[in-house]
Amino acid sequence: MSILVQVLLNGLGRGAIFALLALGFVIIYKATEVVNFAHGSIALFGGYLTYVLKSHMGWYLAALLGVLSAALLALLLERLILSRAKLASQDSLAILTIGVDIVVLTEISRRLGTEAAPFLGDPYQEVRVSILGATVEGPQIVALVSALVLIGAFFAVFRYSSWGLAMRAQSENREAAALMGIRSSRVTSSAWAVGGALAGIAILFIATLPIAGGAGLTAAHTIAFAAFPAAILGGLTSPGGAVVGGITVGLVEAFSQQYINQDFAKVAVYLVMLVVLVARPSGLFGRVEQQRV
Repeated sequence: MSILVQVLLNGLGRGAIFALLALGFVIIYKATEVVNFAHGSIALFGGYLTYVLKSHMGWYLAALLGVLSAALLALLLERLILSRAKLASQDSLAILTIGVDIVVLTEISRRLGTEAAPFLGDPYQEVRVSILGATVEGPQIVALVSALVLIGAFFAVFRYSSWGLAMRAQSENREAAALMGIRSSRVTSSAWAVGGALAGIAILFIATLPIAGGAGLTAAHTIAFAAFPAAILGGLTSPGGAVVGGITVGLVEAFSQQYINQDFAKVAVYLVMLVVLVARPSGLFGRVEQQRV
């Protein structure tokens, strides 16, 4: 029983992190219809800056600057590159983000070298809590609580604020939203910045020993990319689906790792994604767009 509880709690902790990343994917796609394949590198950039700065100004301030830097990088990517390719299709823009991902990943990997760079000494690193005979690590606890607060705050803002109304309107009909006075560039830029900030927050939990398997930042990019099937599972047009997809991926990975093996756990989430896409090509909560011809 204690093993089952342990695996379940570990899966929920990981799933909360994947939910934050998947939510960033969905926000960007919902506002722009562009799949951001540079999401992992944006997260990695924020984590790397936190790692570099924490010895100079303390963990909390470094983490804040890391999150802001991830949001700024996402904003610059949209403003300086994507927004200038006005005639490019969404598929072309997605390929462009792959190029950005390669550039950022290569440069940070070069700077890190063979250094694992885990966030040793974080304020939650040594926290342990016992629940029904299972021991829960500090990063999982903080990740789960933080994700619940952030996701709840996001949905409240998305539902009741003028920004959320503008984003929902643009996702429904960009031309009609523009005619109603909604500035598309402002909505798009803010969506990229919010998505980048969520990635920057998630990396603070990814680059820790219990979650990244001891590899720290060197494994963070690969782990962050696992949020892509989470977004696909829930549906790229559904913020709520991103949360469900993230939790699903975390649980599938944790149970596969415990009851099968580590190698199978790496591909299990993609197998689940394939099964879901065969049954529901738009994802569990995604919306099938119909166009009149």
